[in-house]
Amino acid sequence: MKETDGLFLRVAREVAASHPDIAFDDKIVDAACMGLVQDPHQFDVLVLPNLYGDIVSDLGAGLVGGLGMAPGANIGRHAAIFEATHGSAPDIAGRDIANPTAEILSAAMMLDHLGETSAADRMRAAVRSVLAAGEQVTGDVRRALTGSTEGAVGTQAFADAVISHLA
Repeated sequence: MKETDGLFLRVAREVAASHPDIAFDDKIVDAACMGLVQDPHQFDVLVLPNLYGDIVSDLGAGLVGGLGMAPGANIGRHAAIFEATHGSAPDIAGRDIANPTAEILSAAMMLDHLGETSAADRMRAAVRSVLAAGEQVTGDVRRALTGSTEGAVGTQAFADAVISHLA
């Protein structure tokens, strides 16, 4: 890791030197994670190799309610992919227990990217309404609200509630 981390850091510093108008700072991953927890507003953009990206994206998702709540986007020059921040969760696939919020919000980000901001705003507003009501929420959200999963709904029921709130 010292070799690959060193290469990544060397290249990042070279690129930063080519763009002196853009502020650049480097941190070791544990210090960056602590900074994200203590004062996330100090960061505008994070550039990380894959392993540290996984660590930091999981931490960020935890700060906003968990992996089920964190949308994601990978936007390049010629293509864009929108997905939940972390993976497909095959261990719970087909069990109607996944929180689809991250997928729904990722779709809203895709709509923004495509210039369909009105539709994206409607989707986000519907998600906010369902979460604020707190009645038709998945187990992870119910546990965060009450300390128990009792009364939680499944993936489909949550999605149906979001659809019913689309205005």
